Amino acid sequence: MSRHLVIMAGGIGSRFWPMSTPQCPKQFLDITGCGKTMIQQTFERYNGIIEMKNLWVVTSKDYKDLVLSQLKGINPQHVLLEPCMRNTAPCIAYVSWKIKKEDPNAVMVVAPSDHLVLKQNAFRNYITKGLNYVESWESILTMGMKPTEPNTGYGYIEQGDEVFEGEGIYNLKSFREKPDLNTAISYLEQGGFTWNSGMFLWSVDVIIEELRRYALEIAEIMDKLEPALLTNREQDAVNQLFPQCPKISIDYAVMEKTSKACVMPADFGWSDVGSWGTLHQLSHLDEHNNAVVGQQVKIIDCNGCMVRMPAEKQVVIQGLKDCIIAEHDNKLLICQLSEEQHIKEWHDA
Repeated sequence: MSRHLVIMAGGIGSRFWPMSTPQCPKQFLDITGCGKTMIQQTFERYNGIIEMKNLWVVTSKDYKDLVLSQLKGINPQHVLLEPCMRNTAPCIAYVSWKIKKEDPNAVMVVAPSDHLVLKQNAFRNYITKGLNYVESWESILTMGMKPTEPNTGYGYIEQGDEVFEGEGIYNLKSFREKPDLNTAISYLEQGGFTWNSGMFLWSVDVIIEELRRYALEIAEIMDKLEPALLTNREQDAVNQLFPQCPKISIDYAVMEKTSKACVMPADFGWSDVGSWGTLHQLSHLDEHNNAVVGQQVKIIDCNGCMVRMPAEKQVVIQGLKDCIIAEHDNKLLICQLSEEQHIKEWHDA
């Protein structure tokens, strides 16, 4: 069976304003200051596991050029352009039907484009183990991240019994919405709960079968689209049919209903880097708990700040505590870290 990687890259990353904008969102930016964008880092994790010829990206029609410029060598036919946002179930259905037409025996990893992995070797071991599993069994496997704290910003997965003793893969018992702090603490105390990473592994046959069983409306639309796939009529057909899909996540559409769902608890230094505060926690901190990305930034009497400045900007910051200071493309954000949940509404206003 051949192995394919699907990167979902249609989001707009509104919590990372002013860096992330609808014109160039988070996944196409070097948020961490490492010299590579988030989508480039995502693909490079799979070097030696999945070949470039089997790379697929599902994104907005507005981001085609960004994908082609940042993922050199990707087959343009493998850049799928959504005419509108319909959440992850239609996204996954579209790419699954297309992969099935090109490679009927494929197995797939489906991954978000804007997550961070710190332990690369561990990641590769988990992914290889997961691929081996779904190549052997008709299973829908999701990666559950072993929690390191009672985080209230993630959904949780409750695991059931181990599928095969000693394999470290469990039946998926239930999904839990983002909890309050007391509930998150209880999950860690009970054990058997992991963070929902949004990463999936399955064969193309199994996911299509389960979409037909539990998301028939989407499957029927994909069947109408199928004759146009891999032809010069594809984009016109997608533009016409894709907006008819309901807005629904793959969790609600399939994962919460299927009897084939399993979870692999994993630890490879994962984060969804969902906000400036998360980036602050993940960054190198100075002796005063400041995280600074920028080559000409001087901070004086500051504590607990997250600073992100362009390399060419000379900046002096004095006397701030627990703040975000970020500048990009002549847009400047200065706010308390504790108020970062309001960033989206502030810049949309």
